[in-house]
Amino acid sequence: MNEHTTPVKESGVTLLTLFASSGTLVCCALPIMLVSFGLGASVAAMTSSFPFLITLSQHKIWVFTFSALMLALSGWVLHRPGRACPTDPELGRLCEKARRWNLRIYWTSVIILTIGFLAAYVALPVRIWLGI
Repeated sequence: MNEHTTPVKESGVTLLTLFASSGTLVCCALPIMLVSFGLGASVAAMTSSFPFLITLSQHKIWVFTFSALMLALSGWVLHRPGRACPTDPELGRLCEKARRWNLRIYWTSVIILTIGFLAAYVALPVRIWLGI
């Protein structure tokens, strides 16, 4: 494998992870938050305009599982043993810059997945428990 392709492959995996984890927000967290704020009509309009949201919500376990697997893969790609940047100063600088961006995208994805998980699976039981 060529040392020039590593940052590109990492970027592709982290961007796919960001896309996958964003699906958890679209399917589950956003509708729940809108309804909680009294914007149920917005959710109805959103689901009539984008019917795939209903399908995503019906299969949220698969959405979250796929997102978590993508995060695990992305974390392994970013932190795998033996990962090193080229010794050439210019290529090394570009490699480190790509690595910093990949880490930012990765942690943004982790935060998005966590927010989606909390909204989809934790918020309602906590509200019921608190009697709100």
